[in-house]
Amino acid sequence: MRSFPADQEIVRDGDDPDHCCLLIEGFMHCYKQLETGKRQIVSFHIPGDLPDLQTMQLNVMDHALGTLTPCVVAFIPHRALHLLVGEFPNLAVAFWRDSLINAAIFREWVVNVGCRPGPQRLAHLFCELFYRLETVGLAHKDGCEMPLTQAVLGDATGLSSVHVNRMMQDLRGRGLIATKAKFLQILDREKLQDFAGFDPTYLHMKEVLSP
Repeated sequence: MRSFPADQEIVRDGDDPDHCCLLIEGFMHCYKQLETGKRQIVSFHIPGDLPDLQTMQLNVMDHALGTLTPCVVAFIPHRALHLLVGEFPNLAVAFWRDSLINAAIFREWVVNVGCRPGPQRLAHLFCELFYRLETVGLAHKDGCEMPLTQAVLGDATGLSSVHVNRMMQDLRGRGLIATKAKFLQILDREKLQDFAGFDPTYLHMKEVLSP
C-alpha cells in the first residue's frame, strides 16, 4: 500500500511491471502521450478498479497510468495473482469479465469522441462517472465528487479547455448540471441521460451469477 500525490505517474508507457495496481482511494487515469506533448486520456478509474490488470498477460505497458487526485494504491505481485487464479477459478472468471467490461468502455469512448457533439460528449462522460461511482456507493442522490479540471476533461473528450468551458456553460444553461467545489450536481438525471444518449448497458454493472 502506498500513497501518492495528484499528477503522479505510477506506471510509464513501455514499463514491464511485475505487479498490478488496485486503487483504494482517489481517481486515476490511463493515457497516451504524444511526442508533441499532447495527451489523450483513454480511461478514468475509481476506487475498487484494477486499471492495469492486462499486465498479468501483456509484458509491456502500451500507455501510462497516473493519479488525478491524491491516491492510495495497493500493489499486488503478478505471481500472487496467478497463484490465486489457479486456486480459485471463479477469480479468473471475474478478471476476464473485468477486462471485457473495460473493452466495452473503450468502445463507447471511441464513439463518444468520434461521433457526439461537444455538450453531449461531456454529458455522456458525466453520466458514466456518476453511474460507476453510484454503483460502488460513492455518489450521492443528486451528484458525486468530480475533481477533474477542464484540461483533464478536454484530454478525455478531444476538446480544448476553452471548448470545455463553453460546453459546461451550455449544460448549466440547460438546467442539467451544476458544479461547486469539485462536486458535480445532477439537476435532472433523466434529462441529462436523454440529452447525452446515455445507455448504461455497456457498463455491464448488473451482477452475473456463475452457473
